[in-house]
Amino acid sequence: MSIAPSALAIGRRLPNAWDVAAIVCVFGVLVGVAHVASNTFAPLSAPEAVAVHLDPIYLPGYAVRTTLRMFAALVASLLFTFTFATAAAKSRRASVVLIPLLDILQSVPILGFLTFTVVFFMSLFPGRVMGLELAAIFAIFTSQAWNMAFSLYQSLKTVPRDLEEASASFHLTAWQRFWRLEVPFAVPGLVWNTMMSMSGGWFFVVASEAISVGDNTWKLPGIGSYVALALERSNLAAVFYAILAMLVVILLYDQLLFRPLVAWSAKFRFEVTAGATASDPWMLRLIRRTRLLHLAGDAVGEAVGAIGGMRFTFLSGRAATESRPSRAADLAWSIVLALVLAWVAWRIVTFIAGAVSWAELWTVFKMGCATMLRVVVLMIVASLVWVPIGVWLGLRPVWARRAQPVAQFLAAFPANLLFPPFVLFIVHFHLSANVWLTPLMVLGTQWYILFNVIAGAAAFPGDLQEAAKNFRVGGWLWWRRVMLPGIASYYVTGAITASGGSWNAAIVAEVAAWGNTKLTAYGLGSYIAHATDAGDMARVVLGVAVMSGFVLLFNRLLWRPLYAYAERRLTLA
Repeated sequence: MSIAPSALAIGRRLPNAWDVAAIVCVFGVLVGVAHVASNTFAPLSAPEAVAVHLDPIYLPGYAVRTTLRMFAALVASLLFTFTFATAAAKSRRASVVLIPLLDILQSVPILGFLTFTVVFFMSLFPGRVMGLELAAIFAIFTSQAWNMAFSLYQSLKTVPRDLEEASASFHLTAWQRFWRLEVPFAVPGLVWNTMMSMSGGWFFVVASEAISVGDNTWKLPGIGSYVALALERSNLAAVFYAILAMLVVILLYDQLLFRPLVAWSAKFRFEVTAGATASDPWMLRLIRRTRLLHLAGDAVGEAVGAIGGMRFTFLSGRAATESRPSRAADLAWSIVLALVLAWVAWRIVTFIAGAVSWAELWTVFKMGCATMLRVVVLMIVASLVWVPIGVWLGLRPVWARRAQPVAQFLAAFPANLLFPPFVLFIVHFHLSANVWLTPLMVLGTQWYILFNVIAGAAAFPGDLQEAAKNFRVGGWLWWRRVMLPGIASYYVTGAITASGGSWNAAIVAEVAAWGNTKLTAYGLGSYIAHATDAGDMARVVLGVAVMSGFVLLFNRLLWRPLYAYAERRLTLA
């Protein structure tokens, strides 16, 4: 009788058919990834090292390489998020530097990052493809990290006060409070923003996979370079093949990764009553049916829980909150920051002074105002469209699950692929490029608003929804008193990233070409694009500096006050 339970326990730990299928799939993926990744160590002089072909038979390999770059950038973005955003949320003095720095970083164009960093990465692996790969991964990282950092920062600053009091009652250290309270509270929003960042990275893949140094230009094999070559040769069939390959890749990582993550993150919703739920996705059910993977997952979870439960002797959250700031230290810190900013401004002015006149500086400022007008109009239109849709989807998990792959594909769709119809439409009807190229700026960035609003509505406590129903609160009063305050911090997070991304996308959207036809809109994006093509570093620096100034001013005067109001007045008590 005593042997049966042991035999049963041993039987439960032996692999089953689901384990065999999972191991075969994982092994096949690892072999394919290793084969493709081995090409990254080839010399640049190798015949096929940086060659791109429009034959669709090459697309599966290109799709794997692009996906590897995006996931490598995603891992780097997560590391950046948990260090940068945490420091900004926990340290008052650090936030004075880190949050404006984040505003500036999200405004620096992808082309600007490539221009200034590609030489550094190539020097790490001279004459090797790996140097170009690192430059491309870093460029994709810059299109993912800022949104994720804003999301975690927003969550850490809006933890409900009753949860903070509960953690203080249990005498949790700062380390335990972070991993047992703050990170779980941030998980739902962070998962949705990670998914959006992954999709949004596709928008800049075309730019990141084409590396230029001096007179040399290399196109790394990938879907982005495939799209660039197809547009350059006006090959509509190749464009269609690229769209199809993107759709397949997005569906795969949606089904295999993000759909299970969204379902898993639902258990971290802050509520005291049961909210609406959707059935678990098939991938999550498959993992639960396995034995080895299930045991491995439990082991990882226990290890993470043990690490998060360690009582490190850091300053407790309450002690940190109650400590009074030192005016002398704040004054010294402000002086140091002012000196650093003055030195940076002086370096920029001296670099561009010999090449740029005051008249051109005024012209660049006016071009920045034109781009800012486009951004403002686009943010208003995108908010009016996607906030109601995002709330509707967030309150209905089943429909959110259905719309998830569609939204990811639309968010990932590069604006470059819409150049042919837009250019032909504008030329055929003799329309103004200044007006009709504007929608291209928001095509890839409006989804930040949608995804954040969905995350906010999904995280809205079910007991508050029931209270609103019991009091018969509906119509505009429900929006004004219940839902809009509940999603305010999420919306502002999405709007900050969407507006910054729209500035960034202006470089691509304000210059559209198809074949021999090229259209240019008046704006700061086209100025930076032309300066980059000409290799004029002084004007590139001027354009990037002016764009960063506009974004920083825009955030300081509009989004930051709205965010502070949401944090101060609209946080759940």
